[in-house]
Amino acid sequence: QVHLAESGGGSVQAGGSLRLSCTRSEYTFSSRCMGWFRQPPGKEREGVAAIDTNRLTSYADSVKGRFTISSDNAKTTVYLQMNNLKPEDTALYYCAAGPNWACYYRDYVNFHTWGQGTQVTVSA
Repeated sequence: QVHLAESGGGSVQAGGSLRLSCTRSEYTFSSRCMGWFRQPPGKEREGVAAIDTNRLTSYADSVKGRFTISSDNAKTTVYLQMNNLKPEDTALYYCAAGPNWACYYRDYVNFHTWGQGTQVTVSA
């Protein structure tokens, strides 16, 4: 079973940047898609970005052009570079793993392994 660990959250001023990291304990065919999700206070969990084993990426419209998901050469760590952060980006951010096809949908129900989450808070 894949285990995930997120890091990099924190508090920043609007317009600032953060980079989240997620390290996988192992690589398997059932975890070829890595996604970032977030849950703002009082709202539902939403998909932010996803990347598959071929580094094909997808993004929510709300973050497109500001956030970039990437993976290292060994594909054991996935990153979420967040630029031009806005207060509405404030949320608990989760890293998740799923099969390759999950990257087509970026829906939390398709991901089977989750990290503990890292808090991102953006203030004006």
